[in-house]
Amino acid sequence: MRSTMQDGPLLISGILRHGQFVYSESEVITVEPDGYRTATFSQVGERAERLASALHRLGVRADDRVATFMWNNQAHVEAYFAVPSMGAVLHTLNIRLFPEQLAYVINHAEDKVIIVDASLVPVLARVVDSLPTVETIIVNGDGETSPLGETHDYEELLAVEEGGFDWPELDERAAAAMCYTSGTTGQPKGVVYSHRSTVLHSMASTSASALGMTERDKALIVVPMFHANAWGTPYAGFLVGTTLLMPQMFLRGEDLVRIISEQRPTFSCGVPTIWNDVLRAAAGSDADLSSLRAVLAGGSAVPRALIQAIDARVGIPLTQGWGMTETSPLAALGIPPARASADQELDYRTKAGRVVHGVELRVVGRDGEFMPHDGVSIGEFEIRGPWVTGSYYKDRDPSKFHDGWLRTGDVGTLDARGFMQITDRTKDVIKSGGEWISSVELENQVMAHPDVYEAAVVAVPDPKWQERPLVVVVPVPGRDPTAHELVEFLVGRVARWWLPERWTFVKEIPKTSVGKFDKKVLRADHAAGALDVIEVEVPPGE
Repeated sequence: MRSTMQDGPLLISGILRHGQFVYSESEVITVEPDGYRTATFSQVGERAERLASALHRLGVRADDRVATFMWNNQAHVEAYFAVPSMGAVLHTLNIRLFPEQLAYVINHAEDKVIIVDASLVPVLARVVDSLPTVETIIVNGDGETSPLGETHDYEELLAVEEGGFDWPELDERAAAAMCYTSGTTGQPKGVVYSHRSTVLHSMASTSASALGMTERDKALIVVPMFHANAWGTPYAGFLVGTTLLMPQMFLRGEDLVRIISEQRPTFSCGVPTIWNDVLRAAAGSDADLSSLRAVLAGGSAVPRALIQAIDARVGIPLTQGWGMTETSPLAALGIPPARASADQELDYRTKAGRVVHGVELRVVGRDGEFMPHDGVSIGEFEIRGPWVTGSYYKDRDPSKFHDGWLRTGDVGTLDARGFMQITDRTKDVIKSGGEWISSVELENQVMAHPDVYEAAVVAVPDPKWQERPLVVVVPVPGRDPTAHELVEFLVGRVARWWLPERWTFVKEIPKTSVGKFDKKVLRADHAAGALDVIEVEVPPGE
């Protein structure tokens, strides 16, 4: 027996049409140097139609790659919809990549067109002469463009076109967008999202069991639009009518505190370092952050102390999310189960999250055995689902895939309720005397100290134990914790043999292009003798 239900492709143009019609009065608000620029979903949709017409006139056809080198702003949202809806492929470029990596990803993707914000022209100019596939550069905004050679003005292109582009009916499995991993080891790898995967991801992320975005929300999108498509929030916002508040380059804690106070968003998302900076900027001020009903952090492990600090300052507990560029990225969210007691809630929120409907997760041990979901047995997480990549673009990399499952590189446990507890990345775990020390857990415990602003832990060689932890600490401004004090603080919080003998204090921890601690740089600095390492004796065991 077969169903007689109607069928049709799941397409990004369908999300656009729905938002443009049903939620026509919802808005995209862009932070400008002198205020805010506002456009309704209806206007943004009409401008996306004009952009598609302009791109078509410039020779863009199905499957051509159109790259964006932009901040989070209205024009970027327009490109998010216009490019895939017309059948081309949106390629969001990471504005913080080193020039060599930037040129690599543009050439690897074979981008045909680049849309760049005027303020970023000098950055793109560093590589413009080494991009053989790029035929057209479009500049959004006012500024000096001569370093890029011949360019087109974004607004002038749209002004001569008419709305009403006839979106084609595409294969829902056709490529819609692509992002590259941040390339912390080796060259960045391309992940290609389909229309189908994007629509399903948007539907999952807006459910009440996930982000729960609705028309009543205003979402401050701090996570960059080049970082796994801003975690899918622009598409999710158009799907359900959530007003999108785009901060552009105004990302310092002071800027975000001002924006929150003035614009009153109800929801926001960004990496943990952003929220640390917001708390720093808000400290001792009367800034009103009370409009926020939910704050989502992801991209790296969220310290327990940060969750508690957000709750104390804003009045809501921060929610942790887990995912990867390869998973679109939403895969798990740290929302406590309904029957969790008040004491248990914080424990659940410090976990990586609870697996969301649509993806499956399993834990695989060192020898390839499948580990029980008991919250104790440790192994590498593997994941599969309709918005999880099955291979990298022009790089199958079979070592990253296992029987149709993506090997995540994250190590930890999975419990009977579907909650993940990540203990480390496979490349970051500390192998000491044949046992594993979790750099993530050690970082969380060090950052619980009131005098510590940030802390990163890396493995360093040890003649006796093979590897031992080195703790890199950024003190809270005006505070001066000592290594001995911090070791004493850790006693009773971690196993005695985890207590670190090696410490170094720095003004800033290097970050990757997406805001994670760059442990590769820390390990290299240690090997080169560039860190002033303090060695202390740890308290003896009982």
